[in-house]
Amino acid sequence: MKEVKKVVVAYSGGLDTSVILSWLKETYHCEVIAFIADLGQGEDLKAIKAKALKTGAKAAYIKDVKDVFVSDYIFPMLRADAIYEGAYLLGTSIARPLIAKTQMELAKEVGADTVSHGATGKGNDQVRFELTYYTINPKIRVITPWREWEFKSRTQLIEYSKKHGIPVAATKDKPYSSDRNIFHISYEGGILEDPWAEPPSDMYTLMTPPEKAPDRPAYLQVSYEKGNPVALNGRKMKPLALLQELNKIGGRNGIGRVDLVENRYVGIKSRGVYETPGGTILHYAHRAMESITLDREVYHMKDSMITRYAEMVYYGYWFSPERIALQKFIDETQQRVTGDVRLKLYKGNVTVAGRRSPYSLYNQSLATFEEEYVYNQKDAEGFIKINALRLKRF
Repeated sequence: MKEVKKVVVAYSGGLDTSVILSWLKETYHCEVIAFIADLGQGEDLKAIKAKALKTGAKAAYIKDVKDVFVSDYIFPMLRADAIYEGAYLLGTSIARPLIAKTQMELAKEVGADTVSHGATGKGNDQVRFELTYYTINPKIRVITPWREWEFKSRTQLIEYSKKHGIPVAATKDKPYSSDRNIFHISYEGGILEDPWAEPPSDMYTLMTPPEKAPDRPAYLQVSYEKGNPVALNGRKMKPLALLQELNKIGGRNGIGRVDLVENRYVGIKSRGVYETPGGTILHYAHRAMESITLDREVYHMKDSMITRYAEMVYYGYWFSPERIALQKFIDETQQRVTGDVRLKLYKGNVTVAGRRSPYSLYNQSLATFEEEYVYNQKDAEGFIKINALRLKRF
């Protein structure tokens, strides 16, 4: 096999990727470059860069992709109302294609012949990273340490890191695998591997526990233009700033906690705990906006595709032709998804308190139970009899 000369590693500063930097140098005797994507994870990225250099990276690069992450990845996904298996808002899934794409751009920039990531051979992320790599450059070499090295557990990685003087936050008592970005934070591993065990209260990061949230409800208004949120409480905001503000509001009110046993793409069931405060608010708001602006058949057709779209994101097919084609259909449906939604937040719950739109298809004179002169109720009799014809044959 051809010798590895220079490899760009998707580096988070966590246990797995910290060990990977050292392991790659030991195993392949190559130049290692650390790539750090700034996705709004709320960490000291300069310290992470310094740690990468101290751990053995020849160079380390931080790429700020927060704005493009929200506007070109999160918002298109929210326009699709994508939600995996009825609960997961895909916070980790949607970040991986952007990380991998930016990593590939850096690899080209520095003349690297190889890329690497810290995803395990049991998980979804290996698929998400590598499908993106090969979409961009089918000839790129990919090193996947979890499918090659001798380590069988994160406990062994902790022991390796201690032996090599690599500082890590994970411990044998709390070996959580945690992923955070501007959209969410996820937790896996440790006590969470028992689906009967309740997550420890000190594990959560973004949210006030619902039982400790304010005793008074919070009201807010989200304004939409063509399916995208553009203003909060009447104030125009750019995508990143709007999401950041909703994260704060949602977090204070205990919004967006999910505990889910999900089906991984590789065929394993796994338990994940997620916090997605701002994303949860925007999901409810967008659905409410669509409810009065989309034609019934368009709404139902779009709804029938949500599961498929969510699978594409979850499985790693963000750059696939089918996802891109489906996005075009979805975006066409959003041309009149414009108006305002008023929401009530209270102790972990999101309730729609009102919705209005200049393109509203809601007709009060048709919907009312009071006297009106638009709809002839006798017409319903023929409508029912015609639709009953096929049922009378049984």
